[in-house]
Amino acid sequence: MFSDLRAFLDALEERGWLKRVSEPLSPELEIPEVLRRVMYARGPALLFESVKGFPKWRVVGNLFGSLERIRLALGAERLEDVGRRLLAPMASPPPITLMDKFRAAADLFELGRYAPRAVRSAPVKEVEEAPNLLSIPAFKSWPGDAGRYITFGPLVTRTASGIYNVGLYRIQILNEAEAIVHAQIHKRAADLFASSRGCVDAAIVIGGDPAFLLSAMMPTPYPLDEYLFAGVLRGSGLEVTRGSATDLYIPARAEAVVEGCVDVSDLRREGPFGDHYGVYDPGGLYPVFKAKLVLRREDPIYYGTVVGKPPLEDAYMGKAVERIFLPVLQFLLPEVVDMNLPEFGLFQGVAIVSIKKRFPGHGKKVMMALWGLGHMMSLTKFVIVVDHDVNVHDLNEVLFAIAQRVDPQRDVVIVPGAHVDVLDTGSPTPGYGSKLGIDATRKLPEEYGGKPWPAEVEPDPEVAKRVGDVVRRILEGR
Repeated sequence: MFSDLRAFLDALEERGWLKRVSEPLSPELEIPEVLRRVMYARGPALLFESVKGFPKWRVVGNLFGSLERIRLALGAERLEDVGRRLLAPMASPPPITLMDKFRAAADLFELGRYAPRAVRSAPVKEVEEAPNLLSIPAFKSWPGDAGRYITFGPLVTRTASGIYNVGLYRIQILNEAEAIVHAQIHKRAADLFASSRGCVDAAIVIGGDPAFLLSAMMPTPYPLDEYLFAGVLRGSGLEVTRGSATDLYIPARAEAVVEGCVDVSDLRREGPFGDHYGVYDPGGLYPVFKAKLVLRREDPIYYGTVVGKPPLEDAYMGKAVERIFLPVLQFLLPEVVDMNLPEFGLFQGVAIVSIKKRFPGHGKKVMMALWGLGHMMSLTKFVIVVDHDVNVHDLNEVLFAIAQRVDPQRDVVIVPGAHVDVLDTGSPTPGYGSKLGIDATRKLPEEYGGKPWPAEVEPDPEVAKRVGDVVRRILEGR
């Protein structure tokens, strides 16, 4: 497992998955434009070694622009295996015999190895300096953006009960000491801010080991501590160190950390910002982060990402979420076979799920259950349910199932007055719209007017075997 961002960059470069850029470029529009073009071309990670106006910093982008890079970051050949780590203690039968109890204790010990580990000496504390957010090479990604944004700066907060939240929110820099945190209403930080008074301790993390960075954008099941979840993704506990200006523990091997607090009573207008829906989100009123201290390495590396019309780097992050949380979804809904969150479906836009259908109405039962699964699936606007033998990753197979098996008045469900993504441009009221479900499964007699589903055409197996050689010769041009 990679100890920090630098070790990951070395591994990427060894594999030819990272390219260095020596030309002087600005984080305002220039670096973002280069990153977008390379992302659209499905190119490598980029390390910008000369950043205009920011001599102390280097900038890296497109770290997670392929599933191969994400699997490398998490040390997993199959991303589903990462999700199974989290489920292992819950999926085991309850201990009955003495030997069962010994095994259960061992499982708990195994979970304990993912817990964060406090250290005193930390690379992130090589330099302590007065806060100056303007000295960070944050991006202005699009010409119409309201300013420069920290686009991948995990925000660390802690509840009154001591549970850590690590969330990913766009952060608009206002001046040397202030920035606006776009914590949408459905996010864990927004819940904390709504129940708090005054200025809530917070820290903005710049860079870090790749598994920690990925953990920040995952829909971690509430109320699981997100440092613990980061350890599950990493396969070992995250090193943390106590902050210098707050009482928070922060990632010890980050590139930089801005300590401060979020003033929940100081709401200011954030935005506009060119978001992943491909339009400018107008923003709204959000609380202000007030910086107290900057901790950093001597030669920090800034990691930022850009969003816009897909597929960009975030499309692969969405695919990682899909694969990692599939076992969790199957644990909660055992009938689920597979899931696809298409890269052009904008994460919360479209989900396609295949199931082992057992009873009438089963397709609708699953779509309702998905919409009720907290912030993992609750924002999904369109849910399409298909049979187990449909490849959800082949959109032609999905379209065939819809065309062949759906009667709109029977199989289409519209849910009005529902919670949706605040960024969803299709809904005139931010965060409030509707949902649509399509049951594209084969219908049982109870759903099909008492008739059996028509028999599907299949070739005669003996004939298929006899003509096999003929077909092969034709296709091979012999």
